[in-house]
Amino acid sequence: MPDSALLDTSFFLRFLNEKDPLFKKADGYYHYFLEKEIAMVISTISIAEYCVLGTVEQLPLKNLQILPFNLSHSKKAGEFARIIFTAKKEGLLETTERILIPNDTKLFAQADTEINIKYFVTSDTRSIKPFDLLKGKINIRFQIIDINQKHTETFGTLDL
Repeated sequence: MPDSALLDTSFFLRFLNEKDPLFKKADGYYHYFLEKEIAMVISTISIAEYCVLGTVEQLPLKNLQILPFNLSHSKKAGEFARIIFTAKKEGLLETTERILIPNDTKLFAQADTEINIKYFVTSDTRSIKPFDLLKGKINIRFQIIDINQKHTETFGTLDL
């Protein structure tokens, strides 16, 4: 099974808006994944978030695999949320979110549970703190990619 990248809602908000300052970087990642045959995955969670202001028809679904949120993802999300909430309670992580399981935690759970997902791709730098916290507590199987950095820097390729 080929490697996959789970693309979050913030990726699509940048990629589908040519006027966004991160559009070119998102586009670079998109084309890199196509060229390297890294499957691009979108969660039903991200689809729901995107559809708040957009429509599912705007998403490039022909090049995406849709990943439903399932029972194994739910169990892993609960484990991740417990770690994050404990850290928040102990003052080790500062977040402004309400005490709910945030969607990023659910997406992390999907990325960690699905064996072929190697990358979680986002432009939301707020995702990095909880990811780093989780990574420091347990073995996380995927790498987070912040599209504020060009794909050529992330993957060590030439920018031709």
